[in-house]
Amino acid sequence: MTTRRVGLKYDNKIILAPMVRVGTLPMRLLALHYGADMVYSEEIIDWKLLKSVRIVNDALGTIDYIDKSDGTIVFRTCAIEKNKVVVQLGTCDPNRALKVGKMIETDVAGIDINMGCPKEFSLKGGMGAALLTQPEKAKAILSILVKNVSIPISCKIRVFEDMKAMINLVKDLASTGISAIAVHGRTKIERPQHLNRNTMIAAVARAINIPVIANGGSREIDRYSDILKFRDECGASSVMIARAAEANCSIFCQDGIKNLEDVIVAYLKLAVDYDNSPSNTKYCVQNMLKELQETPKGKKFLECQTLEQICSIWHLGDYCRQRQLEFQAKGMLGRREISPDMFNESPKRPKLDAEEDLDVYTVKCAFIRVNFHDPDLPKSRLISYCGKNKLKVPKYKIINKDKLFRAVVTVDERRYTSSYWEKNKRFAEQGAALSCCVGLGLIDRKTLVTNGSILE
Repeated sequence: MTTRRVGLKYDNKIILAPMVRVGTLPMRLLALHYGADMVYSEEIIDWKLLKSVRIVNDALGTIDYIDKSDGTIVFRTCAIEKNKVVVQLGTCDPNRALKVGKMIETDVAGIDINMGCPKEFSLKGGMGAALLTQPEKAKAILSILVKNVSIPISCKIRVFEDMKAMINLVKDLASTGISAIAVHGRTKIERPQHLNRNTMIAAVARAINIPVIANGGSREIDRYSDILKFRDECGASSVMIARAAEANCSIFCQDGIKNLEDVIVAYLKLAVDYDNSPSNTKYCVQNMLKELQETPKGKKFLECQTLEQICSIWHLGDYCRQRQLEFQAKGMLGRREISPDMFNESPKRPKLDAEEDLDVYTVKCAFIRVNFHDPDLPKSRLISYCGKNKLKVPKYKIINKDKLFRAVVTVDERRYTSSYWEKNKRFAEQGAALSCCVGLGLIDRKTLVTNGSILE
């Protein structure tokens, strides 16, 4: 049996719950800043981690698990949270779970197996709440991790309608040697509008001798004292907070909840400092704003597409730009600068076609949709240019490699492309058209530098 690494304890803890698209590094660090004792990542599916590569990111001071096919971040962590972060794993296979466990055990404090997610994707894949109906498989997953991984293992479940069946299951799960079990007080078919079954969580706490983490009480929680009240009502060792923290992460503050604007600013600084993706940052801020998205400020925010544009709404645009320039100076690559095969031991430079691409006019530019308004998209501008000058319509050639795309556009027998690889054909064609517009002088290069489409 693997020697257990000492450190993480589940008794008397207030915890940031695993939340899809919310439990990324900036939100986890914000929760710790405001007083959370532990933080869980969003659920990460086992195969996503298994097809990723571990990179030490010196520019950010992070450990990154990067999808080799498209350069997206599967999981990012840092030293600040190392002894407090638990990765929640979506899995239905003991062997895959073990491979992931051995892969990440030195970078995190614990691993939690998701046995409560009611989403169709999880259920069809045999993961999440599907494991509640397959106790032998659930036990096999937990047992192999407990025996072979050096960090604590836990699981998160939902309550049953049948109390006896639920108690029998949690006793079986606890017998595997896991360090804790989190219990969401709703069944897999119930939703947030349903009352949390606190008495059933209490029954679980009485039935087993490992820490029980109560979850599902956010509608009862408006302040820190409510967290403690919820814990006591459930007879639990600890409490896991999801929606209340998603709305205002300062719910973890013992001295009172903070002004939402200040919380958003604190979150955005962390998003910038750890180069969080604009789409994920926007999603998290939207969940904080809620109905405030309908205000003039909220509507302006909804139009944003880049991280700098989002930050500018809260007067952090210059801070964002400066930090991004610092990261680039340290050699950090952005998502669009990821190219096929760059993580291979002997990368081969992908050719744009069978010929050498030295005659292709190349610009390091990205098509960012919010910077253009219909009908002034780069492709539209090229069509107008060709029409006015009686040239043949632009012809686009798509290069597809490892789920990434580039395009080459031919105008007046000259070829143009962007050096960035995009995640879809449509943006790849617009990127090539944008390069052509720069080459032809239809779009000013300085304008693209200013709006973030070109990074120099």
